[in-house]
Amino acid sequence: MKVDRRSFLSFVIGGAAGTALSPLPWKLMDDSSIWSQMWPWTPVPPDGEVVYEASTCSLCPGGCGISVRKIDNRAVKIEGQKGHPINDGGMCMLGLSGLQLLYGPTRIKSPMKRIGERGEGKWQKISWEEAIGLVTEKLTDIRNKGEAHTVAAISGSDKGTVPALFKRFMTAVGSPNFMCTPSRRFADQLAVNKLFGGAGYTGFDLENADYILSFGSGIADGWGAPVRMFKVCSHWKEKNIPVVQIEPRLSNSAAKASRWVPINPGTEADLALGIAAVMLSKNWVEGDSVSGLRKWKKDLLAQFDLQEVAQITGVDADTIVELAKGFAKANRPLAICGRGKGQKAESLRETMAVYTLNALADNLNQTGGMWAISENDYIDWPDVGADKLASEGLRQPRFDGAGSGQYTDARYLASRLAQGLDGDGPYPLQMLMVADANPFYELPDAKKVQAALAKIGFIVSFSSFQDETAAMADLLLPNHVYLERYEDVPVGACLPQPAIGLTKPVVSPQFNTRHLGETLLAMAKTMGGGIAEAFAWDDYESCLQETLADKWDTLMEDGVWVESDVDTVSNSVKLAAVDQPGVNAEGDQSSFPLLLVPYDSIRISSGYIGDAPFMIKTVADTVIKGKDGFVEINPQTASAAGLSNGDLAMLTTPRGAAAVRVHCFEGIKPGVIAMVQGLGHTAYDGFLAGKGVNINELIGPVEDPSSGYDAAWGIRAKLAKA
Repeated sequence: MKVDRRSFLSFVIGGAAGTALSPLPWKLMDDSSIWSQMWPWTPVPPDGEVVYEASTCSLCPGGCGISVRKIDNRAVKIEGQKGHPINDGGMCMLGLSGLQLLYGPTRIKSPMKRIGERGEGKWQKISWEEAIGLVTEKLTDIRNKGEAHTVAAISGSDKGTVPALFKRFMTAVGSPNFMCTPSRRFADQLAVNKLFGGAGYTGFDLENADYILSFGSGIADGWGAPVRMFKVCSHWKEKNIPVVQIEPRLSNSAAKASRWVPINPGTEADLALGIAAVMLSKNWVEGDSVSGLRKWKKDLLAQFDLQEVAQITGVDADTIVELAKGFAKANRPLAICGRGKGQKAESLRETMAVYTLNALADNLNQTGGMWAISENDYIDWPDVGADKLASEGLRQPRFDGAGSGQYTDARYLASRLAQGLDGDGPYPLQMLMVADANPFYELPDAKKVQAALAKIGFIVSFSSFQDETAAMADLLLPNHVYLERYEDVPVGACLPQPAIGLTKPVVSPQFNTRHLGETLLAMAKTMGGGIAEAFAWDDYESCLQETLADKWDTLMEDGVWVESDVDTVSNSVKLAAVDQPGVNAEGDQSSFPLLLVPYDSIRISSGYIGDAPFMIKTVADTVIKGKDGFVEINPQTASAAGLSNGDLAMLTTPRGAAAVRVHCFEGIKPGVIAMVQGLGHTAYDGFLAGKGVNINELIGPVEDPSSGYDAAWGIRAKLAKA
C-alpha cells in the first residue's frame, strides 16, 4: 500500500478534533506496513454496528479521557473524549498507539513458568490455579521459616486501589519492603512538607498564569498531562504570554517558548535562588505568605551574589535581572520544574528553590498560581491485623533503608536495591514481585541492577508485556491491559485540583490474563488465615466500588471525578531552600571532560511501557537511524574532539560505555552532550528492541543528601571516535 503525506496525516488524525501531533519526518515512509497496518496479528473486524465506549488512558500520569470506537467488540480506534476536563478531545501519540499495545505480539497471553535459564526465553504455559499455587507456596515456605521480610515488591505507583492492595498484601505477608520506582513526585511531596508543614503535593494553574518560568520542564515534550500542555502552550501563544524555558539544550519546549535561556546543567536551583535574591534586593517581593522572610532574605543575599550566580549558571547577570523583573512584575507569574516529562527523580534543593519563587511572588493557592494540595486519600480500609509471622517480619528494617536513620524522610529508595543486593543490605532478598514497573530497564545503572536482581532466588512479574523484567522472571502472572479492566486512576499530572479517572473494560480480555487486583485477592485467599481476612472483598470490582463510595456514580457516568472544593495544606510558607545541599554529577572532570544529560521526547515512551510500532517509526533520524542511537553535541565541542556529524563514536561514563552516532547540533551548550531516554530496549518486538542505547546503563544513581532519593541529572562523560 502506497501512502502519500496527505493520506498519512489523514490516517493519523482520523478526523478527531483536537488531536495534537506535530509534523512527522519523511523517514516514516520507509516501512509502509506501519501505515497500512498489515501486520499478521492485526485484527480485521467484519462490517458491523459502530459503538463508542468511554474510558481513561493510564499509559502516563496524565489520565486523559478516551473514546474507543468498536466494531463487533473489536476496538478499531482510540480518540480523545470531547469535553473531558483534562484533554477535551485531544490525544498524544502514546494514547493513539493503545490498540497496538492491546493487540500486539508483545502481550503475555497466559501464566507461564520459566523452564530454561533466566533470560533464555523458554517458558511453559500453566493454568492460573497452578500459577497462584506456585507463588503462594513459595511465600508460605518463606513465612514459615520466619523470613517474610526477605520478600520485596516494586510498583510503578503507590496511588490508587491496585497499588494499595499490593502494599496491603505485602503487609499481611509480613514484609516492610513495598517500593516504588524513583519519581519526582517524592521530592515534590517532601518539598511541600518542608515548606508548608503538611502532607500534600503541588498543582499548577497554568491556564491562568501570565508569565512562565520553566526550569527544564518539557512543556511541549510530555510534562504533566501532555494534551493539556499542548493546549496550554497554544493558549499562551495566542495570548502572547511570556514563556521562558531554562535548560542546556534547545528542546522542542525551548523552541516553542518566547525565550530560551541556556544554562549549565545542574545549576537550576542556583539560578532560581539567584532570581529570588534579585527580587528581594530590588524590593520586588510581595511575600505576604512567607514567614521568617527577613532572616531568610539576609541569608540568601549573603550567599547569592549576582555575579557569582552568573558564573555558576552560565546565565549572564543582565539576563538574571531581566528574569527577576519579568517574574516579579507579572500579575500571575508561575515557576515550574521537573525535567522533561517530569517523571524522573529530582533534588529537593531544586524543587524547593523553584517553589520559593512562587512563594515570593505571593501566588500560592490562587488563580494562575501554584497550589499546595492536601493528600486526597480516599482509600479508607481497616488496618491489617498482622499475625505472629507477619509481625516478626514487619519489625525488620526496610531493605532500602527508607524511613529510618539517615533517610527518615524517604518513602522508597528503589535506586539502592543493587547496592543492597551486592552486600550492603541488612539481609538477602529471596523473592521479588513486580507490577507496572520495569526495574531491569528503568532503574539507574541498569547493568549493575540487572546483575544484582539476578541474585534474587524467585522473581514474579505481573507485566502485561514482554519487557526486560518479565524476560528475567521465574513466573509470569500477566495483568489485563487498561482497555480490558476497571481501575481507578488518580491523576498525578500537576492539576490544580485533585482528579480521579476510571478505566473501563471497553473490550473483553483478549488472552488468558487476569486483573492484578483479582490475582492479589486470589493469592490472599489461597494463603488463608490472617492474610485472607485482610482481603474480605468478594472480587476487585466490589473492592473498587466500595472504596470509591460516593464518587462511583460520577466516575461511571463521566469517567472522571474532579474535586471542586480544593483542600490546601497551608497558605503560609517557611522558606528553607538555601540550607539544602546540591547534587553534583558523578565523575572526574579531568577524565570525563563532558557532561551527559538525558532528555525526553514526546515520540518516545520513557516509562515502564516501551514504544509501540506506531511511535517508534515517528522518531527523527537525528535521534535514531536503523539500529544506531545518536548523541547531540555542539559543533564546537565535536570539532575539538575530532568528530564530525554522523561519525561513529564511543561514549564512556564512569558507569559504562556505548557506541553512538554523532549529531552536531547548535542548540546545545558547548561541553554538554545529550541523549534521549526510552531507547536501548532488549525486549519487546523487532520494531523497538536493539535500537539505540539505554541511557540508564550510562547514568548511575546519585543520592540527594537531603532525602536519599536519586537526584542524578546527568553524569560526566567522554566521547572519542570509534
